Amino acid sequence: MKYLSTRGLAPLAGFEEVLLTGLAPDGGLYVPETWPVLTADEIAQLVGRPYAEVAARVIALFSGEAFNEAQLLEIARDVYGRFNHADIAPLTKVGAEDWILELYHGPTLAFKDFAMQFLGRLFDAVLARRGERLTIIAATSGDTGAAAIDALKACAHVDVVVLHPEGRVTDVQRRMMTCVHAANVQNIAVAGSFDDCQAIVKEMFADRNFVSKVRLGGVNSINWARIAAQTVYYFTAAAAITNAGEGVSFVVPTGNFGDIFAGYVAKKIGLNVDRLAVATNANDILHRAMTSGDYAPSGVAPTLSPSMDIQVASNFERLLFEVMGRDAEALRARMDDFKRDGAMRLSASERDAISADFLSYATSEDETIAEIRRHFEASGALIDPHTAVARAAAQALRQKGALNGKVVSLSTAHPAKFPDAVMQATGKTPELPPAHHDLFDRPEFMTNAANDTEAIKQAILAGVDQKE
Repeated sequence: MKYLSTRGLAPLAGFEEVLLTGLAPDGGLYVPETWPVLTADEIAQLVGRPYAEVAARVIALFSGEAFNEAQLLEIARDVYGRFNHADIAPLTKVGAEDWILELYHGPTLAFKDFAMQFLGRLFDAVLARRGERLTIIAATSGDTGAAAIDALKACAHVDVVVLHPEGRVTDVQRRMMTCVHAANVQNIAVAGSFDDCQAIVKEMFADRNFVSKVRLGGVNSINWARIAAQTVYYFTAAAAITNAGEGVSFVVPTGNFGDIFAGYVAKKIGLNVDRLAVATNANDILHRAMTSGDYAPSGVAPTLSPSMDIQVASNFERLLFEVMGRDAEALRARMDDFKRDGAMRLSASERDAISADFLSYATSEDETIAEIRRHFEASGALIDPHTAVARAAAQALRQKGALNGKVVSLSTAHPAKFPDAVMQATGKTPELPPAHHDLFDRPEFMTNAANDTEAIKQAILAGVDQKE
């Protein structure tokens, strides 16, 4: 298994290199040189299998010689053994042909745990083989940072630096990052938006001297290994609710396009996926791109679903690469123009190609609150605002006739991570699980920084130097 860059100027790379570097040296994103395929019979064999076994089978398609299926199974059993639900990613039926896929039973109560916990083990194994150390840098809109810190805090060969937008994550999200006291963890609150944090990370990766000096790697959803790990729960969900030959649609609350792109990967490698629905909040650049071709950031609007408060969706480049016929030169020119102009127009043919697999819906704040309330009144259960965005979108798209048959909405975070929104909608305060009951009694450890790449580089260098 070899990987190429979407921008075409980086040499082919193996899984280990893709895992450790994250972003390709030419600024592109890694994708498989050719898509592996599971046959219908092989997919049928996944029905009823434990989550860890499905994970090992699916991820082995992408790991090449770096990890065999037996090694991946050992990691998966250990990693997902930390989750607090026996089914790991359980499904709850909420309608005649509607389900919610609960992805918040991991250590930090968000879907990011599925991939990040796996990545932590892969990193340590590869770095131990190589006798190397890696500095992981992550930008977070709320959940990635906590998941990365929890997964990497005990890694013997990794330092982790997390940038989050100051004041733009919930108190629970922030504390799940900043209340971890570990020698290899550095939390930085940036005076800006998530897009600012993400831009800083990209600028760091573009500085090859800096990358070499601190041995920089990434765990944002630009890292292909995360996409591979997130592909697994599409297979387990479909296996649990469909019969042979039957398709299923997924509705995904979407910010950086990584989680829904994992669904696209599942379809590319053989899963019978009918439709993939992009559910956005007021930061609706992806909805605008898919419906009118307008991929133009308009400023980040703070919302009740802050993990989706993103205007530039990094993983959208991977989809563009596919719909442009894997023409790296053409895509490179397009991305250069986007960087220069700050906007992009999708052609009618590109939108048609995207619409073959995707549809979209933008959920308003009122719709989000109404859906949290409606779901509580109907079921007695609380959902977080990101899940509400997906469920509101699913129902609206059904009413329009755009979604039919079996539909799974992804529930990406525990409601206790967003207590203010849930309280506003229902009058109820969701309780944190027992492992986090003392979260607000723990001391915080973080530094504040201006929205300045050079200043943050110096802070990272200082931290790395202290360890040398």
